[in-house]
Amino acid sequence: MLASSIVKTTCPYCGVGCGVDARLGAERLIAVSGDEQHPANFGSLCVKGSALAETMGRTGRLLAPRINNQTVDWPTAIDAVASRLSVIREAYGPNAIAFYLSGQLLTEDYYVANKLAKGFVGTGHVDTNSRLCMSSAVAGYKRAFGSDAVPCSYEDLETCDLLVMTGSNAAWTHPILYRRIEVAKQRNPAMRVVVIDPRKTATCQIADMHLAIKPGADNGLFIGLLAYLVANNRVDEEYVAAHTEGFEAVADHAKVFTIEAVAQQVGLDQASLATFYEWFSNTPKTVTFYSQGINQSATGTDKCNAIINCHLATGRIGLPGAGPFSITGQPNAMGGREVGGLSNVLAAHMDYSNENIQRVGEFWGADNVSRAPGLKAVDLFDAVASGEIKAIWIIGTNPVVSMPNADAVIAALTKCETVIVSDCVAQTDTTRLADILLPACGWGEKSGTVTNSERRISRQRNLLPSQGEAQPDWWILTQVASAMGYGDAFNYVSPRDIFVEHAALSGYENNGQRLFNISALSQLSEREYDQLQPLQWPVTAIAPAGTARLFEDGLFCTTTGRAQFIDTRPVMTLRSLCADYPLALNTGRIRDQWHTMTRTGNTHRLLEHTSQPFVAINPATANDLGMQPGDLARINTAQGSMQAIAMIDVGMQPTDIFVPIHWNDQFASRARVGALVAAITDPVSGQPEFKFTPANLVKIEVQCWAIIASRTRLDCGDFLHWSLVPLNNERGYLYQVALDDAFIWGEFIVNKRLRESGPALACAQYSYAAQQDERIMCHTDQRLELVIFSHQDKSRLPDLAWLQTMFDETVEANYWRLLTARDVLRQAKGRLVCVCLRVGEKQIIDAIDVGADTIDELGERLKCGTNCGSCLPDLSMLLDERRQLRSRRIKTPNVTAV
Repeated sequence: MLASSIVKTTCPYCGVGCGVDARLGAERLIAVSGDEQHPANFGSLCVKGSALAETMGRTGRLLAPRINNQTVDWPTAIDAVASRLSVIREAYGPNAIAFYLSGQLLTEDYYVANKLAKGFVGTGHVDTNSRLCMSSAVAGYKRAFGSDAVPCSYEDLETCDLLVMTGSNAAWTHPILYRRIEVAKQRNPAMRVVVIDPRKTATCQIADMHLAIKPGADNGLFIGLLAYLVANNRVDEEYVAAHTEGFEAVADHAKVFTIEAVAQQVGLDQASLATFYEWFSNTPKTVTFYSQGINQSATGTDKCNAIINCHLATGRIGLPGAGPFSITGQPNAMGGREVGGLSNVLAAHMDYSNENIQRVGEFWGADNVSRAPGLKAVDLFDAVASGEIKAIWIIGTNPVVSMPNADAVIAALTKCETVIVSDCVAQTDTTRLADILLPACGWGEKSGTVTNSERRISRQRNLLPSQGEAQPDWWILTQVASAMGYGDAFNYVSPRDIFVEHAALSGYENNGQRLFNISALSQLSEREYDQLQPLQWPVTAIAPAGTARLFEDGLFCTTTGRAQFIDTRPVMTLRSLCADYPLALNTGRIRDQWHTMTRTGNTHRLLEHTSQPFVAINPATANDLGMQPGDLARINTAQGSMQAIAMIDVGMQPTDIFVPIHWNDQFASRARVGALVAAITDPVSGQPEFKFTPANLVKIEVQCWAIIASRTRLDCGDFLHWSLVPLNNERGYLYQVALDDAFIWGEFIVNKRLRESGPALACAQYSYAAQQDERIMCHTDQRLELVIFSHQDKSRLPDLAWLQTMFDETVEANYWRLLTARDVLRQAKGRLVCVCLRVGEKQIIDAIDVGADTIDELGERLKCGTNCGSCLPDLSMLLDERRQLRSRRIKTPNVTAV
């Protein structure tokens, strides 16, 4: 038996930055588990991280460079990129070239991209998909503190006495942090949690109070809190006088925001609002934890500063268990901020100024450093559309899905003279528009560092050889730089060479105004770099082991050394609901998927909790629209339309709907929610408004529903709607399909399936036309190739979990059982809630109904919730729902029909 080994690395998903133990054997990744020593997660992993080993295959990978869809070798591809960029720069100037990067790049990749673009090509048009998720938080910190500096550590979430979670569904988006908070609350009964969110989400399971404010009302809520602090003499006047500026003007403006006025504006009752304000004012150890619900707004920067103002007024910064804590969405959004990934900064947290431009140019030995900030993401793609930008290099991201007004992004890239895409995935909505495709290494194949939400730098280590001809992004960039004539400045041999240069730049002529400083790491040897342990910046000669908490001395990075109060205005939303668009569309992430599914969509396990794009609707709204759970709906906005399955959610407000961001043209039809979102941005940060788009909702009549299992991908153009789930062990695909008229499956099989696979298929069929009930098995000898079940009643279709086992069967022995789907009822589990241990909603409800009344009892009976913990909020919600149902039954008297 071959011995296995363990390599310590980090998870490539959210900004928590969990450590991972990767077990290797026989030149493959066998399994992953949480790193018990890593201070971000102490051994825990969520369901996405736990499934990493299932996403490492060759299926769907981009394995060689391509130019105009023709495979080429690396020298040809590198020369083509260098030549096109050089020609365009010579003809139109450097700002005719743009780079669009990703918060999933490693810091070393990011650094080289920024250096090449801003330092040597000379373009300022270098932005990142992090613009879409955390740029308002960056702008808010910089306005208040003079630096993009998150002051807190994860420990503060566990040691605070009041945790205010606003604009965050951490139970789904940052599940490991949520679990740490949950455990801390169990250990400290005095700890209170307030959740501020228009939706009642899974995060509310640990809330002592849920404030279901109107969409966009966060700013007014926190301005009102500041007014309350002033009116009730709860301001730390000594701290304000010694360490801040601008308080008097902000406090004077806030005076009119009484509890009565704020309650009416934000949509809360006065008692709840007063209770929250009282809790905040009386609890010195308070953390405000905020994420996309705050940032993804046309007034997101003001919302961030309204929060920070309250912490400055009470002196709750730089103390254990206190501070304004922005949680990033991507694994290396913070690292990208450090190296200048945003278009309005240079590198090492240096803003554009003549002094900084000269400083960076001297350090890099570059004479062509960009002289001014470039365009932010939305404006950047507008410039591509107008022809101002002639070439764009997209690295590690999928803007055709993730950008607002995404159909306009398609049009822009279609018109663009040169589109270069570096990616590890061959077929995405964006790669299909590329003129030049460059195969990049994926997670587990590349080496470097990432920085998580608490400023902690961790190593991400390569586990396996690269697939095909894929190369690390930094290598691709350096090869292009060399081909353009800049080889001397890009002669890196390994990621370590890049990291130590990045660290040296952070300390170069740093007089203390630049808080980001990791210069103590600038002399690391290759061995020391490889063994680098997680640590938080700053990392300097004074603090060689890192810095857990910032601003403990009350000194900030402004010219005066004082933090700044920022006067904000309580603007709700820039657009209003109307008769044509009476519903507010909100978008966001779900528990088991990541961004545009290029990785998580490849494992069936992560699609068993939520297998289709959905729209969450309040029950009363659904009733008004004549919709039932599982109906097909069309969501329309002024920008476009999409389709999704209706999901009834009692946590939604009657005028709100919610759609996840993940689905795209590779996994469903007409399901890109980005195409519906208006390209409205925050004037300071440039971050788009993803949380409020006026919309309407229409039920789509479906004549027949079907589920198809196929060994190969199908052409689904004839269907009204479809969505895809991969079969386990890469054996094929499951399609959930809606049809709008009588469908002739025989023609579909001949025209769509046999054309690809040859005529050797034999088909067995059962049909009951009155109910459009058809079951078809196509096979070659004893091997099933294609299975179709259709019915006008969606509930009569087989369970997805049962269908996952279809291709394990041989035809002869199980012919009639398979065709009649005889095992469906016996094996149905319902929607998988605990994906790790494959426990379904139906099983959980059955266990609750026969006496399992706590999470621990459910764990004892079914094992659900005993592994990663991602399903614990769902288990709590199911327990609450069944208790409420029992309560209603008890209170309702028996009535005998006469």
